[in-house]
Amino acid sequence: MLAPNDRPSWDAYFMSITELVAQRATCLRRRVGAILVRDKHIISTGYNGAPRNVSHCLEVGCLREQQNIPSGERHELCRGLHAEQNAIIQAALHGVSVDGATLYCTNSPCSICSKMLINAGIQKIYYREGYADFLGGQMLSEAGVELVQLV
Repeated sequence: MLAPNDRPSWDAYFMSITELVAQRATCLRRRVGAILVRDKHIISTGYNGAPRNVSHCLEVGCLREQQNIPSGERHELCRGLHAEQNAIIQAALHGVSVDGATLYCTNSPCSICSKMLINAGIQKIYYREGYADFLGGQMLSEAGVELVQLV
């Protein structure tokens, strides 16, 4: 147990929560968790997996594995949504604006998620591990969204 003066920083606290959220993922290749935060409050969470009422890869297998599709390529050939997409959708379902929010994610966003995050008004992104999609980071940088790796 931590001593009272050994409290984690806000960034470490939120990043540790993304690890817990990722445990709900149903992807066979990678478990990803994401949370959207504004004013030190979590406004939404998301993990990667199939849409509701659709069979998960845990149940039917991974199409990407079956077709030998490398990580970071052909994102459309997957049953699942990415954690970042699910966090944005969850906020929308509950009528919560994500404009000006910060994203904490176990992985850096792909190019598709990056485009969504830019247009959703995300200002800053903290991530733990990289992702094999250089275009995402390039677009985030061009759009002025700060991308910070926390290890």
